[in-house]
Amino acid sequence: MPHTALPFDALRPRLPSPLQEVDDERWARHGVRLLLKRDDLIHPDLPGNKWRKLRLNLQAAADAGHDTLLTFGGAYSNHLRATAAAGRHFGFSTIGVVRGEEHLPLNESLAAAAADGMRLTYLDRTTYRRKTSPEVVGGLRERFGRFYLIPEGGSNALAARGCAALGEELRGAADVVAVACGTGGTLAGLAAGLAPGQRAVGFAVLKGGAFLAGDVERLQREAFGARAGDWELEDRFHFGGYARRTPELDAFAGDFGARHQVVPDRVYVAKMLAGLLALTEEGRFARGTALAAVVTG
Repeated sequence: MPHTALPFDALRPRLPSPLQEVDDERWARHGVRLLLKRDDLIHPDLPGNKWRKLRLNLQAAADAGHDTLLTFGGAYSNHLRATAAAGRHFGFSTIGVVRGEEHLPLNESLAAAAADGMRLTYLDRTTYRRKTSPEVVGGLRERFGRFYLIPEGGSNALAARGCAALGEELRGAADVVAVACGTGGTLAGLAAGLAPGQRAVGFAVLKGGAFLAGDVERLQREAFGARAGDWELEDRFHFGGYARRTPELDAFAGDFGARHQVVPDRVYVAKMLAGLLALTEEGRFARGTALAAVVTG
């Protein structure tokens, strides 16, 4: 892989992503405006925060002469799928380390990753919890050779720096910006990119996700040298845990799609929107507040 700039412009990413105001009386009755930051429209293969988190990592891999990317994710990981697509577009081999046992046939996410050339391997859940340990990473290097390691969810300092552009695109457009959180990288960058006076709210999609606040702070220190921006984390709206769904969540997502022709995915965006509505109904936001909800994919 030559140490030259990767041809990101060849993908023709849609940047800045569109910002659309929606008319929804559930927010309007509280005097609150709702806007959707359509990061899902950046690119069909690398939507939303996946593009923002991967771009600088891909360039770093190329600069270091790597031709293989290795990363981690659950069986329904959009990150694995996006990394596989990025590898196809930019000439990297890709390896996806999946949490848990192999189940055939592959689900839609893993099937798409495999179709884009990703080699899938599996770690039992106990070993997966130690995926960042020198022993586990060393074993992967012995097995697969030299690779550029991208963390689970793509969240590292480079990802946070890439996501700062999301906040910069929203400067002056909203008072509060909401985003779903799986690993914290998007919130870390988003908050850093916002202007003074703006606030970011992250909605953890994991059960017991309060620990993500520490991860966000760590990522900000690594990326920006200190905690950056005004942000908070909500951990009440996981609807049972990662990739779990309830009849209540399904009904909310279906209704939102019928109202606005934007069907939010149940793993991330629907949980964030449902949580944002609950906070609005609790009176968290003053009348006249403009809320921007990031549609990550």
